[in-house]
Amino acid sequence: MDLQPYLPVILFILVGALVGVAPQVLGFLLGPNRPDAEKNSPYECGFEAFEDARMKFDVRYYLVAILFILFDLEIAFLFPWAVSLKDIGASGFWAMMVFLSILVVGFAYEWKKGALDWE
Repeated sequence: MDLQPYLPVILFILVGALVGVAPQVLGFLLGPNRPDAEKNSPYECGFEAFEDARMKFDVRYYLVAILFILFDLEIAFLFPWAVSLKDIGASGFWAMMVFLSILVVGFAYEWKKGALDWE
C-alpha cells in the first residue's frame, strides 16, 4: 500500500494545525499576564452584566442570522462563476441569471414579509 499520494494532504493538515496553534501558544507563553478584578469581571456589550447568560433571544435574531448566512453563501457562488465565465459560455451565464433571479425573488419575499426589519 503506497501512502505517497497522501503526503501533501498530511503536510497540509500539519501546517494548518501549526499555523492555528503556534500563535496561541506563543501568546500564552510570551504575552503579559497581569490579571486584576476589572479584567476578570464579566463583560457584556460595554456595560455590566445584568441578567443570566442563558436569557431567551427573540426568534427574529435567529431568523436574521440564518438569512444572512443563506444569502452570504449564495453570493459566495458568484466568485467561481465570475472567474470561469469565459469557459462556461452563454449557458453558464444564463444558468447563473436563473440562480440570481431566484435569489432576488427570495430576498424580496423576505423583505416584504418584514423578516429583515429589526425593531
